[in-house]
Amino acid sequence: MKQIIGSKRVSKSTMTNENSENHWVSMSDLMAGLMMVFLFISIAYMHQAQLEAEVSKRERDKIKEVAVAYQKSQVALYEQLYNEFKNDLDEWDAEIDKTTLEFRFKSPDVLFDVGKKTLQPDFVKILKTFFPRYLSVIKNFKEDISEIRIEGHTSSQWGSLAVAEDAYFKNMELSQGRTRSVLEFIYLLPEVAAEQLWVKSKFAAVGLSSSNLIYKDESRTVEDIERSRRVTFRVITNAETQIRKIIES
Repeated sequence: MKQIIGSKRVSKSTMTNENSENHWVSMSDLMAGLMMVFLFISIAYMHQAQLEAEVSKRERDKIKEVAVAYQKSQVALYEQLYNEFKNDLDEWDAEIDKTTLEFRFKSPDVLFDVGKKTLQPDFVKILKTFFPRYLSVIKNFKEDISEIRIEGHTSSQWGSLAVAEDAYFKNMELSQGRTRSVLEFIYLLPEVAAEQLWVKSKFAAVGLSSSNLIYKDESRTVEDIERSRRVTFRVITNAETQIRKIIES
């Protein structure tokens, strides 16, 4: 069967072929369009990935800068503390930890009577000499310091108490009371008057009970009861806070 269009005769098969060609042309255009969409999506994804990589690298660089600055200030603070107190450490039975920046007073007989929170007279004399000089050193690092903790440590023993939990909480109360006594004493020293606001904002009295014992052996099975009873001044830097801010931003 044939149809007449204008003055031409066009067969039905011819029209079908033309429709089929038009159909495939439309499908080709559609596929080409989709390919372009996928191409743009891929480019956008690659660009985003590149941006994220650049941001990640900047974050790593910033964190590295903070870590390097922290290490330098830690070394400088340790050196200044050591130079200031190197001639007193043996006499006071004290030490300075280079890694943790702890100034440790290790002789329990000098610090407090057994089970008591009141400062021994010899410890009072030490603190009068020690703290103004200690404060004069750490003031040079105010921008790097987040907190200074006066930490009280005890042994795991408490009289005749056989239950470990009872001894732990009795010692917790004792260690907290002792550090509070130390903080109150140094805060009221006349030499500290000009820095009382800063001391109040940065110093904390922390009782740790027997949570950080000292042992006589490397296997950590034999407790050193005497050495476990100690008081430390520990500087906490703000490096962690700075790194957290970088990550959050």
